[in-house]
Amino acid sequence: MIARADITGLVLAGGRGSRMGGVDKGLQSYQGVPLAMHAMLRLAPQVGHVMINANRNLAAYESFGAPVYTDASGDFAGPLAGFVAGLEQCDTPYLATVPCDSPLFPADLVARMAAALADANAEIAVACAPEAGEMRPQPVFCLMSAALLESLVRFTQSGGRKIDRWTAQHACVEVPFHDARAFANANTLAELHALQQPPSTPDD
Repeated sequence: MIARADITGLVLAGGRGSRMGGVDKGLQSYQGVPLAMHAMLRLAPQVGHVMINANRNLAAYESFGAPVYTDASGDFAGPLAGFVAGLEQCDTPYLATVPCDSPLFPADLVARMAAALADANAEIAVACAPEAGEMRPQPVFCLMSAALLESLVRFTQSGGRKIDRWTAQHACVEVPFHDARAFANANTLAELHALQQPPSTPDD
């Protein structure tokens, strides 16, 4: 088994927020708390250490009380740039990533991914959840070996942007979660509002 202390958690809050009108998504309020802070507080009990990837409003993120690291490129290059920033600062054998805009992710997310990764002797674990009637990978919910930094740097420097194309180069295990709402994300202000409402039917 992988010990919780051997995992660093990273909240990804470095995007442009273009579908939310260009606002800094991680600072939008969810139940009275900034989305990124909510994600950090939800992730922190699941890992040994937690940090944040952000590319603007750094003082606001630093006020959350966790270390904040920017993408090296500075051009909003997507989640993999956040992965690189996290791996460069990771002092533990593993890094777990979550996006700032999915506030309902499972409280046992990291433990289940860690168990699956260890059981499969894999390098990467990716969460899967129901979407459009089938189980689909949710690649920003990822647990990876910190030893993959060099591989990821090579991939991104060659122009790679897709998480699944990088993970396909390594031993990767998909970890099923059956609550679709747990992985719902807020790309727009309307979606953020919807996430703050109670579910209309009980979760499966």
